Amino acid sequence: MVASKYVIGVDIGTTSTKAVLFDTDGLLISAHLIEYPLYSLKPSIAEQDPDEIFRAVIGTIKHTLLKSGADSENVLCVSFSSAMHSVIAVDAQGNPLSKCITWADNRSAGWTERIRNEMNGHQIYLRTGTPLHPMSPLSKLTWLRHEEPELFARTHKFISIKEYVFHKLFKRYVVDYSIASATGMFALETLSWDEEALNVAGVTPDRLSEPVPTTFRLEGMDEHWAAEMQLSVSMPFVVGASDGVLSNLGVDAIDPGTVAVTIGTSGAIRTVTDRPVTDPKGRTFCYALTENHWVIGGPVNNGGMIFRWFRDHFCSEELEEAARLGKDPYELLTEIASRVKPGAGGLLFHPYLAGERAPLWDANARGSFFGLGLHHRKEHMIRSVMEGVIINLFTVYMALEELIGRPTKIQATGGFAKSELWRQMMADIFDQEVHVPVSVESSCLGAAILGLYSLGEIDSLHAVSNMVGGSHRHIPNKENRPVYQELSRMYVRLSRLLTEEYRHIAVFQKKWL
Repeated sequence: MVASKYVIGVDIGTTSTKAVLFDTDGLLISAHLIEYPLYSLKPSIAEQDPDEIFRAVIGTIKHTLLKSGADSENVLCVSFSSAMHSVIAVDAQGNPLSKCITWADNRSAGWTERIRNEMNGHQIYLRTGTPLHPMSPLSKLTWLRHEEPELFARTHKFISIKEYVFHKLFKRYVVDYSIASATGMFALETLSWDEEALNVAGVTPDRLSEPVPTTFRLEGMDEHWAAEMQLSVSMPFVVGASDGVLSNLGVDAIDPGTVAVTIGTSGAIRTVTDRPVTDPKGRTFCYALTENHWVIGGPVNNGGMIFRWFRDHFCSEELEEAARLGKDPYELLTEIASRVKPGAGGLLFHPYLAGERAPLWDANARGSFFGLGLHHRKEHMIRSVMEGVIINLFTVYMALEELIGRPTKIQATGGFAKSELWRQMMADIFDQEVHVPVSVESSCLGAAILGLYSLGEIDSLHAVSNMVGGSHRHIPNKENRPVYQELSRMYVRLSRLLTEEYRHIAVFQKKWL
């Protein structure tokens, strides 16, 4: 009997790291997850301990292999996915001089505006594909250069969390094209560091890692860490890509015209083109998957966490009822929302509780209910919250439509996809057929597929189509479309009209809260 072969996909996320062992047909064999904290001493700070994350990477790989009972000799490679936009300052020995500054850190907001308005920021975006926002390492390095000059001067290299992990394992500084393309400092057409962006940030290429393809393999691991994970020192580690682009791969959304929409805590909408595409209006990102696969789209800050916020602060009676009935609170709340007609009785909700990235790219944006009347009740507000999250993503979808034409298929994933009401709402608002693929741990699966492709075990990334099935399919209800068309137009007009007021209320909140 021929022994099965396996691949491990690792996803280094913002709140946890997960490793998944797949066989070469994409079947999930075992998985392990380790969480870690986000340190936020002030509202604008969002940092992590890089060594806590490194230990999580080691632990998840080790325990995933132990749980499976598989022989490590039958593991073909370990391949990586990672969250984007992180920055760690390290010394000449690779020791961290700073915490890992995550995408959610907003301390560089002021410098982001200066880059936008005074430093040719839009032209830099058009070449690099990363929208101007405090999440961007370009903004973070510019802020560190001017606000933390002593730390900036002492730093040997500025790296991401994935680069930190690889350096500890292999003593090499490499960054895949995907993570590099999310820095705001990487020229997409030439696949090299952008000179003007680096001048703004105040760094030279030698203070960053060497850019490599996402299929690049590292071998010759540190013996100590290899033994800790029970892997051979010669085990290939595929550098992989970012979590967003690998999620597209993992749900089989890599053909032109296919859009992946994800709503978890936050959300994103992404599609694939065969060349870099940036937006003249600066609304969308463009990140590399491979040299021939480019993922364009937009992330939103405000996804499922908005529903959770409303549940926790306004639905104590419903929480008690759900506990008494033994039901999931979200299931009960969506049942209540389903009693209300589409449009929530003319109640519109902007879900900008955490500022917003795409398509506004405005950290000052704030949430609001618009149109409240005496006829509205809690069930209208619940439905309005759900609709607001979907309409927000639809505004990003409209930007994509301007750039590449009308998409033909939507693959929907994330926690929201468990809700039939939310899935149908998406089909109605987007006026598109919505498919929910059976793809567990899409970023890990995407990393595993990229690893198999790197090794030549599969000839094409399209092998994923044989690994992903479908569980739900929703057709747009044409009766609801006029309601949502009108509501969406109001949604966009209001967000534009309130831009200046968002800035004023943000200043007020910083002053008085």
